[in-house]
Amino acid sequence: MQQQDIHKFLVTYFEANHCEILKNHNTYLTVQLTIEMDKELMNRPFYWHYLEKTGGIPNPSQLTFITDSQNAPEHIKGEHIYFGSPRLHQIIESTKKLASYIRLYEDKQTNGQQVSLFPWLNLNVKISYQCDRKKDIFQSVGLNLITGEIVNEFYNHIFSIKLTPKIPDYSFTLSPLIMPKSGLTRLDRYIRQNFEQDDHTWAEQAVQRWNNDLRLLEHFYNESEEKSESYYTEKEALKAQYEPKIHISIVNGGLFYLSDYKTS
Repeated sequence: MQQQDIHKFLVTYFEANHCEILKNHNTYLTVQLTIEMDKELMNRPFYWHYLEKTGGIPNPSQLTFITDSQNAPEHIKGEHIYFGSPRLHQIIESTKKLASYIRLYEDKQTNGQQVSLFPWLNLNVKISYQCDRKKDIFQSVGLNLITGEIVNEFYNHIFSIKLTPKIPDYSFTLSPLIMPKSGLTRLDRYIRQNFEQDDHTWAEQAVQRWNNDLRLLEHFYNESEEKSESYYTEKEALKAQYEPKIHISIVNGGLFYLSDYKTS
């Protein structure tokens, strides 16, 4: 992640959480936190507990993030933020928590005409291929909860559509024929079927490296009549290191109500 990407990410994060952007310079960013975001980021529970007990006037924090240390004006005092910094890690974790689920409606020009909106269930997932090496793939899939159509790269299909968190005037939602719980099962099956058809040479090569190291381990302990505890410990360590695994984790998801039941 480049520094300019971090800057854009911060702007998007704070705007999405209704924080006022006081200054948005290309090298730094000053934001006024809301009460909710102060509680989320500033770790001062005793302050807020005291205010709630006494009825005091809240004073949420104001923060300045320096995203380009080399070119930022010298008089600007703030928190240097970069990839790997504790604050950026905190904000990324906060994003996962606050944006794990969303419900959005297509905001389409209706010209006073009634528009029906079809429900789509979306999952954005990370597929991790793990052995002594690791590869992550991100996948966005969508399921039409009426027709059962499944679309890969769903995010790309809706990226250019104007969306709103409130249902627009003259629009109404269609009731799903497939319940979201059942829809999740369908998407899970679809995702698994996709990677089951992938080239799994990486796993075969990992097992080969595993067996090579096992042979070395056996040779090293071959002279011992009884295998010591360290032998079994090292053998388990080789399994943990090399054993091929595929792990699926949900990044986020939501319901999208779109005017056309087909995305293509």
